[in-house]
Amino acid sequence: MPGGRLTQQERRQIALGLADGLAYAEIARRLDRPTSTVTREVLRNGGPTAYRADLAHRATEHRAHRRKQAAPREPRASAQPYGRDAEAVRAYEEEFATVIMTSGMPLMMSRVLACLTLTDSGSLTAPELAQRLQVSPASVSKAIAFLDSQGMVRRERDERRRERYIVDDDIWYQSMMVSARATARLVDTARQGVGVLGPGTPAAVRVENVARFLDFVSEGIARAAEQARDILHAAPESAPGSTPQSAPASAPGSAPASAPGSTPASGARPDASSGAASDGPAGRGSGRD
Repeated sequence: MPGGRLTQQERRQIALGLADGLAYAEIARRLDRPTSTVTREVLRNGGPTAYRADLAHRATEHRAHRRKQAAPREPRASAQPYGRDAEAVRAYEEEFATVIMTSGMPLMMSRVLACLTLTDSGSLTAPELAQRLQVSPASVSKAIAFLDSQGMVRRERDERRRERYIVDDDIWYQSMMVSARATARLVDTARQGVGVLGPGTPAAVRVENVARFLDFVSEGIARAAEQARDILHAAPESAPGSTPQSAPASAPGSAPASAPGSTPASGARPDASSGAASDGPAGRGSGRD
């Protein structure tokens, strides 16, 4: 019965579908429900790894009871620019947040990041986030503090001196650099363990292999992020007023700013390269200061 409230039996079918690794769309098809209904149900009740049918049913009944006693809340604004379908955008935002959450990010942080990412301006204040997500300012503040620590949001003051939280193309690069530096610290700590555990012992060999693996992978990610940022940032610069004669900017041998061997002057991985020259790929020193 699409449009009606989910029954306890339907919630159990959702739980079984999640346990079987089914996609939200497939679970929804089996229930004859919109995919957005299943997505919201799972996201609201712990996510795909923590969803429990009986707990979700009791929580829904509790929320319904509270809504009867409380004054009605203002619904989220449905107006969308560019003629977008408001319900489709809302469902997609929740699905996007769910995917972020499955990568390991907590629920509220995932919702805030998804909301900022899918906003055309890429910029919102704390009250705007609280209103859009229908959550408390404290929840927004906690989520922003976490995202800021991971390099996934940027803070700015607007003309009215309000703090705005921003995501842009560079945020994902900065976040990867934060991750690379954290991994570099883990590599250094693992290598310290070799001396403590005794070189050549099984435990020392294990932590050394951990260090070598993480060092190799994290440097690869950092270098790929540098190259991607150079290429993506260089592309818009040739777009304004471009003509067929300006096309050779992307031809082989030109556009040195986006050449695979180049790196930005920011020194993206100052910690991750230390003490690992003999373990990394050939050509590691190219482009380094």
